Amino acid sequence: MVGGMSKPATRAARRIAVIKALAHPSRLAIAEALQDGELCVCDLRDIVGADLSTVSKHLTLMRKAGLLDMEKRGLNVFYRLRCPCLMSFFECVDGMVPQKVSRKSGK
Repeated sequence: MVGGMSKPATRAARRIAVIKALAHPSRLAIAEALQDGELCVCDLRDIVGADLSTVSKHLTLMRKAGLLDMEKRGLNVFYRLRCPCLMSFFECVDGMVPQKVSRKSGK
């Protein structure tokens, strides 16, 4: 046991934190934008279309979940994905979810 939690419980808690960190359209957009490499906060702000404060909160949550690395360079802060396998996970999800959900009409 680690800190009162068993290893499976600790692993589950980490997985839950990562999934929760991705469970927002803005954070998902950030993760997708970072798949090709690092970007500064100003670029991510433009991609998300929100104010800097909101984007910073999203980035902090994602970093705490272990999804991102951060590096300060002068006045700019750059972010990159810590886990390159994240895009493979998204591809797996895309393969599971039907592209178009058909509905039967009552006509």
